[in-house]
Amino acid sequence: MSYVSELSQRFEAAAGVDPELRPATKPQFGHFQTSVALRLAKSEGKPPREVAQRIIDTVDVADLCEPLELAGPGFINIRLTEKAIADGVSAVLADPRHGVPEAAEPQRVVIDYSAPNVAKSMHVGHLRSTIIGDAFNRILTALGHTVIPQNHIGDWGTQFGQLVEQILEEGIDAGELTLAEADALYKRASAHFKADEEFATRARKRVVALQAGDEQTLQIWRQLMAVSKDSFNEAYERLGVKLVDEDLAGESTYNDDLPVVVAELEQSGAAVVDDGALCIFNEGFNAPLIIRKSDGGYGYATTDLAAVRRRVGPLHANRLIYVTDVRQAGHFAQVFAAARKADYLPESVQAQHVGYGMVLGPDGRPYKTREGKALPLTALLDSAEEQVARPIALAAIKYADLSNGINKDYVFDLVRMVATTGDTGPYLQYAHARICQVLRKAEAEQIHVGDKVLELPEPAEQALALLITRFGEVVSEVADTLQPHRLCGYLYELAGAVARFYEACPVIKSEGLVRESRLALCVAARDALAEGLDMLGIEAPDRM
Repeated sequence: MSYVSELSQRFEAAAGVDPELRPATKPQFGHFQTSVALRLAKSEGKPPREVAQRIIDTVDVADLCEPLELAGPGFINIRLTEKAIADGVSAVLADPRHGVPEAAEPQRVVIDYSAPNVAKSMHVGHLRSTIIGDAFNRILTALGHTVIPQNHIGDWGTQFGQLVEQILEEGIDAGELTLAEADALYKRASAHFKADEEFATRARKRVVALQAGDEQTLQIWRQLMAVSKDSFNEAYERLGVKLVDEDLAGESTYNDDLPVVVAELEQSGAAVVDDGALCIFNEGFNAPLIIRKSDGGYGYATTDLAAVRRRVGPLHANRLIYVTDVRQAGHFAQVFAAARKADYLPESVQAQHVGYGMVLGPDGRPYKTREGKALPLTALLDSAEEQVARPIALAAIKYADLSNGINKDYVFDLVRMVATTGDTGPYLQYAHARICQVLRKAEAEQIHVGDKVLELPEPAEQALALLITRFGEVVSEVADTLQPHRLCGYLYELAGAVARFYEACPVIKSEGLVRESRLALCVAARDALAEGLDMLGIEAPDRM
């Protein structure tokens, strides 16, 4: 049970407005405080203390709280009974879901994330989309939603005309290429395209051949896809994310849908021809969304509309989440508006773009190589693993990525990120490992670990217990708001409460029901930390 939620509901029933409960600033003021009476006093034209007393006389919390206290100019101090706190954390301890509720209305949620390009190495720019999308996948799945990952890889279009033509000109066996060789080939083909008009013409014709299903062209394309998929999977396994081949839904998969989408938009009148191009004009946007270019070609917008159409249609999604660079917010806002106009996106389906900021180097600029190019993802992971073991390195990277507001840029400062003190992923791992050490010692000394919390005499253990009861509430909030830094902040607060509990409350050296209760509290804290870290894609080690 989350006492913040329960008490808020009861006080709102008595006061008529959200009480905006806050943790008490000092233990002598109880566990929570509310200034709701001060807010109501002005509108009611009554003294705040009179309003506060009326709320105290009206609210029904006797089963949870000691007598409420009127303080100062009209504050209400709330102190939970020791039994209520013990019952609340015991309920979490007995719950195999660790207090995380099942969604009242489970949804089918499509999450579009990662999206690297075929025949090119993944680089630091793909890091955030992959980590954030994986966290959303884990959190929403934990609540009972059906999550459908969609890895919208760049596997179609002009660049493949260049690549295939370069392969044929050089006489290369595409099936023997490594990804590094394909990446180098891509750069040669791009330079060739810019420098040689005859080659550029052949490359454009090769794109047409690809789209038309020419078998020679498709065979080379398949070989490039195979080497790229192997590289993607290696990166995902190394990062510990859940993406697999079945989640691939690249641009190529919508090729046959594009003319159908265009025909539907023309027929419905959602799109109109303007200066030779087929466009959708959305109110509130400065320029139209181009669906078919004046030369008959299709762009990203057409593919994105086809993706919405498929995700809401055959995939039956109730919610769409797109995790891309924050600079694409305007594009997706217009795509969603166009999709609603075209009846591809009913109002009953929620569509959200989650934009993330850039990864910056120590100089405050986008993280790049000395040559000014995007840093390969493998190089970044290698540098982290040179300092610490992989599970700790990944904890450092993922927590740094998720613990700030994801729409903000953040500085990749590896020395700070791998520290086991301060607000870092390894610090949370250390807190979990330390609890495991206490429980191992209890097992070694054959000390009984209680399955309930019965005694909570000290403020530090009450504070820890209350925090544990909030775990499910925090997870639900993150699923609604898509702000994983709130879960990070909660876990950091939980780890700090564990440390204060250790300082104030002997565990192994205590006796009787107090020791059983404290060990049970350790189990509940361990479970919340482990479950929360797993939702962030971070391993919770037993030893460090």
